[in-house]
Amino acid sequence: MLKTLERYQKCSYGAVEVSRPSKELEFSCLQQSSYREYLKLKSKFEALQRTQRYLMQQPDFIHEIFDPEYSRNLLGEDLGPLNTKELEQLERQLETSLKQVRSTKTQFMLDQLSDLQNKEQVLVESNKALTRKLDEISVKNHLQLSWESGEQSMPYGHQQAQSQGFFQPLECNPTLQIGYNPAGSSQLSAPSNAQNVNGFIPGWML
Repeated sequence: MLKTLERYQKCSYGAVEVSRPSKELEFSCLQQSSYREYLKLKSKFEALQRTQRYLMQQPDFIHEIFDPEYSRNLLGEDLGPLNTKELEQLERQLETSLKQVRSTKTQFMLDQLSDLQNKEQVLVESNKALTRKLDEISVKNHLQLSWESGEQSMPYGHQQAQSQGFFQPLECNPTLQIGYNPAGSSQLSAPSNAQNVNGFIPGWML
C-alpha cells in the first residue's frame, strides 16, 4: 500500500514538474508575441499622428476633402457661381499645385540624371581598366611570338658557325720539342723535302 502511494505521488508531482516548464515557455512566447504586436501598433499610431499633423498644415487639402464642389472647381467645373476673389484664389491654388508638380518632376529627373552619370562613370572606369589589361596581354603575346619566330628562323649553319667561334682549333706543330736541336731540325726537314720532291716517303720513315 505504501509503495502504491509513493508511486502515485511520484507520478502526480512528476507530471506537475514536467508541465510547469511547458506552461512557463508558453507564457514567455505569448508575452514576446504580445510585445511584438504592441510595437507594430505603436509604429502605426505614430505614422497616423505624423500624417494627421501634415494634413492639418494643409488647409486647402482639407477643404478639398470635405468640399466636393471645391474639387470640381479645381478640375475647372462649376466655375460660374464663383466671384472674382474666389477665382483668383483658385488660380493661385492651381499655380501652387502646378509648381509643386513641376518641382517634384524636375527633382525626379535630376535624380535619374545623377544616377545615370554615376553609372556612366563606373562604366568608363571599367572600360579603361579592360583596355589597359588588353594592351598588356597584346604586348606579352607580341613579344612571345617575336621570340618564337626568331628562334625558328635562325639557320643551323649560322648556329654551328657561331658555336665554332667559341672553340677555335689549336694549330699543332709536329716539330715541337723541348729544347733546341739544330741537327734534329735539319734532319727532320730533309726527309720532308725529299717527300715533297720525289712524291713518296722514304723507307726508313715507315
